[in-house]
Amino acid sequence: MRDYINEFLDAKAVEKGASLNTLKAYKNDVRQFFASIPQQNMENITTEDIEQYLKELKDKGSTAKTLSRKISCIREFFKFLQSENIIKESPANRLRTPKIGKSLPYFLTAKEVKKIYTVAKLQKSFAFMKMYVMVKLMYSAGLRVSELVSLPENAINYDMQQILICGKGSKERIVPITKEVIGDILEYLNVRDKKRRSQKGSWLFPSEKSLSGHVTRNGFFKSLKKLAAMAGISPEKVHPHILRHSFATRLVNNNADLRSIQKMLGHENITTTEIYTHITTERLIDEVKKRHPLTQQREENK
Repeated sequence: MRDYINEFLDAKAVEKGASLNTLKAYKNDVRQFFASIPQQNMENITTEDIEQYLKELKDKGSTAKTLSRKISCIREFFKFLQSENIIKESPANRLRTPKIGKSLPYFLTAKEVKKIYTVAKLQKSFAFMKMYVMVKLMYSAGLRVSELVSLPENAINYDMQQILICGKGSKERIVPITKEVIGDILEYLNVRDKKRRSQKGSWLFPSEKSLSGHVTRNGFFKSLKKLAAMAGISPEKVHPHILRHSFATRLVNNNADLRSIQKMLGHENITTTEIYTHITTERLIDEVKKRHPLTQQREENK
């Protein structure tokens, strides 16, 4: 079983260019499935076995989105086995994917984001200075947290005010950043290099504690929650990806071109970007005040 799973993951990595995070998710989902069913012979696994497994997950509270992801993974795994002639027919072909309602991404307002990074700036320690720069950079460039923490130092073109990002599937994209953020990064680097002295490294945000040599996603997550609490914002509604949501929402609400936003976010399909075309309450109220005929009539009667 382990060999089949490893071969499946290798195929996904080589043929589809799947990222490490995607491969990890595939591995966990496939392992969880086989750990839960009594039947381990590939040829004898039935559609009913898979449906029973999914029913158990649903009974335990798994959402439609989670179930949909697990079904997709199981389908892909059995499709791979079939292509390798390990099984004759996939038992996952007849599975029905649950309908997922389109949920709007939650986002922070510009004032809330500013509160978070301002709190970090007001602190005197280098750790907070690093978080100040990381939060501003992530928000100003719409980076994924994995892209942020693993940024090489040479990814930034200071003269052009751009960052070269290596995103999902090792696909590269160039994202502009503001002169203000460039200044923040240079100030941070000056302090960082004085503290490191002779130590050399390739990461923009190094960490002596992590095996990777750079700040971890989990480390950034915990620090961001702490900053949110210090800023008077509920830590429960703040997570790293929300800064990316807030970046995209801000651009959409300021009438930025959707294709440009797609490129900056590194979305392969523009339908993924279109979810950000929701309208904030504040903007909706402004539009009603400006355009509703009753409002216009009231203005004319003054």
